[in-house]
Amino acid sequence: MLPRVAIFQHAADCHAGTLAGHLAADGIVPTIVQLDRGEAIPDLDRYDILMAMGGPMDVWQEDAFPWLKDEKAAIRAWVCGDDKPFLGVCLGHQLLADALGGKVGPATVSEINLLDIALSEEGRRHPLYAGFGETKRGVQWHGAEVKAMPEGAVLLASTSHCPIAAFAYGSSAFGLQYHVEATDQSIVDWSASSEDALRRLHPPGYGSTLRMRVSEGFAELLGNSRRLYDNFMRIAVERLAY
Repeated sequence: MLPRVAIFQHAADCHAGTLAGHLAADGIVPTIVQLDRGEAIPDLDRYDILMAMGGPMDVWQEDAFPWLKDEKAAIRAWVCGDDKPFLGVCLGHQLLADALGGKVGPATVSEINLLDIALSEEGRRHPLYAGFGETKRGVQWHGAEVKAMPEGAVLLASTSHCPIAAFAYGSSAFGLQYHVEATDQSIVDWSASSEDALRRLHPPGYGSTLRMRVSEGFAELLGNSRRLYDNFMRIAVERLAY
């Protein structure tokens, strides 16, 4: 029986990207919950796996985006109460940390680039990164970051300017600051919606340069995405079996 997957989405251009493609290839049709459009969180007892994607808002903007409170509560219950498989990307990574008692704030150094993601010693041993070397490339696009992990979390990866680029919690909950789901079209969409941030960090036209770099390296990035997805799903299925 195929696992039932729910995905929290926070913006139209922050969809599941390559992860959606992997789910489709495996015959899995996820339920997409568009929280930014006012959709209510469904009864999560009907699902086996929960994912949370990125978005332009910040975890502390609960007054502007009141649904963040319900989302954090749902993530907390899912991970702490039920210890069920969770994968959070970018904002989803930060929401996981915040919901479990970690700290999130403005990034010391914002990152918009294709960067090396360096695995920690624990990351190199962790089944989420089975088959990877000491580093892998990934797209970073964020102005906030996890400042402190929840108590009991395990650091899995970092970049030169982002000390907590990935962490694990419990049996099968993971947060990734980098965009494992990104495509070259993602770069186009985010360049348009984050023009000011891009201009502050890079010279004019860098969005096109980054898209070219991502496009040229997409076979590698897609392979990395598929390997991590396969590893996560293997961990998830093993967790759901007991």
